[in-house]
Amino acid sequence: MKNDIDSKFVLSVFEKMRQHGEKQQESYVLGGLKAFTDFDGYTLFIEDALVHLRFGFHNQYDFEYAKEEHFEQFIKKMTTIDQNY
Repeated sequence: MKNDIDSKFVLSVFEKMRQHGEKQQESYVLGGLKAFTDFDGYTLFIEDALVHLRFGFHNQYDFEYAKEEHFEQFIKKMTTIDQNY
């Protein structure tokens, strides 16, 4: 499934998670979300138990989720991180 999302927002949240999140192996955990990159760093991932975001080269992205309410809760978590860090 695909939704419109600002690439600057995604990158800002990812960087804030990297700076302020708890490092767990190759990922960072903050505000109920986990963030990590692929081996070459070109694709980043932000996810929780119900939603997976893959954000890659040329600002291409893809969300995977089962219900719209899960997506909305995921965006709220991202917004909270963006506003509070």
